[in-house]
Amino acid sequence: MRKVVPGSTSRLTIVDHNETYGRHILKHIAKKIKADVCVDLGCGNGDDLENFREFSGCKNLIGVDFGRWNSDKLENKGIKVENFDIEKENFPFENNAIDFIIANQVMEHCKEIYWINNEIFRSLKIGGYLFIGVPNICSLHNRILNLFGFGPSQWKSLSAHVRPFSKRDIIQFYTYIGGGGMSKFLEIKHFYGSQFYPFPKFIARPLATILPNMAFSIFFLIQKVSKYENEFLEFPKKARLETNFWVGKT
Repeated sequence: MRKVVPGSTSRLTIVDHNETYGRHILKHIAKKIKADVCVDLGCGNGDDLENFREFSGCKNLIGVDFGRWNSDKLENKGIKVENFDIEKENFPFENNAIDFIIANQVMEHCKEIYWINNEIFRSLKIGGYLFIGVPNICSLHNRILNLFGFGPSQWKSLSAHVRPFSKRDIIQFYTYIGGGGMSKFLEIKHFYGSQFYPFPKFIARPLATILPNMAFSIFFLIQKVSKYENEFLEFPKKARLETNFWVGKT
């Protein structure tokens, strides 16, 4: 165990924290995807983009973040940098222009998932993919913590995370809005798990493969299969959700 600021990172030292990001999963996917343009939302140091380029051969990489602290590092790696607020601003991409979008460990930091997904599916080409990775509040260790009166370790008021996610929740979200509920413009192609607290990598990886719905992080590969017509913005209006979700200027 180590001392940390509550909500900032794990106290466990035996855990390989790189497993949280599921980069071996992205590597597996990248080998099978042909893409001309790849965008990473919340790109950080550009690790996912470098991974995708290495295994897919994609040359046009765009890293998105709201701050400029990694800009020089990203540009030195041959990654084009875009700085904007994904929760309130239009993505600077044409309709149906992007082959692959990565949103790995970013959605849990965001309130405006309707707006973000609107811009994602507006920007994706038909046939393009979204790779999304989020912490799983139904991971095995969280289920055990809950029995003893503790909340999910990935979702604390002291942390940067503002949304919890689970496999069922994400499947319901995308299936209802775009997988046949309101409309049919996407398909969930694959589901994966990575990281398995509190075990070291040589145990965590096989457990996350066998029991992905109990892994620390969960991942989805979602394909845009037909024309998108702003369904993600229409849902909060139709459902009359009592939260002031951003749906663009009206």
